[in-house]
Amino acid sequence: MNGESSAFKRRLERAMELRNARATGMTAEEEAELEAAEEGERQKRKKVDDAARVEYLIRDAMAQGKFDNLKYAGKPIPGLGERYDPDWWVKGLIQREHLSGLGPKAILLRTEDAELDAKLDALYSEKQVRDLVEDFNARVIDARRQLQGGPPVITKTRDVGVELERWRERRAAAAQATAVQEAVNQELAGKRPWWRRIWNGSG
Repeated sequence: MNGESSAFKRRLERAMELRNARATGMTAEEEAELEAAEEGERQKRKKVDDAARVEYLIRDAMAQGKFDNLKYAGKPIPGLGERYDPDWWVKGLIQREHLSGLGPKAILLRTEDAELDAKLDALYSEKQVRDLVEDFNARVIDARRQLQGGPPVITKTRDVGVELERWRERRAAAAQATAVQEAVNQELAGKRPWWRRIWNGSG
């Protein structure tokens, strides 16, 4: 530290000498040396001023309590130490902002695959189910063929016949559950089914 201050002092003394010599006339080399010394002084002062400003801002923020109760204060940062994922920021953005339809195809297809059964259950015909599964399979195959980087496509295609059978089973189970619930509701309400009222009335 003392060596730096003494060197800085020597440069200042040299700059003063050159400045004093300017009045009597100086060569181009002396003029350039003076300019370089003055520029060095300006840069050093600027660095000192910036560091002091940053230090002041940090201390002021601490005094105002802006660093109190931070989200992860005293807690491990989520994801720290896990295997590096080059698409971490994309996944984080999609999750935070609840975005849909954006991001790498591999991630979008995984999300769509997880929600596909619910989409199929909302359809009313076997043709609609077949068309949706075939479209999904085509997009999975297309994503595997593209070599644009990003995460690998691990989503599997769906067998159309198997998905149709599963859709029928879920549809039948849902219809049966609805019928049972309606019967229970009628019993709880003390009402007899219309066919029982007609039968009893005719007897």
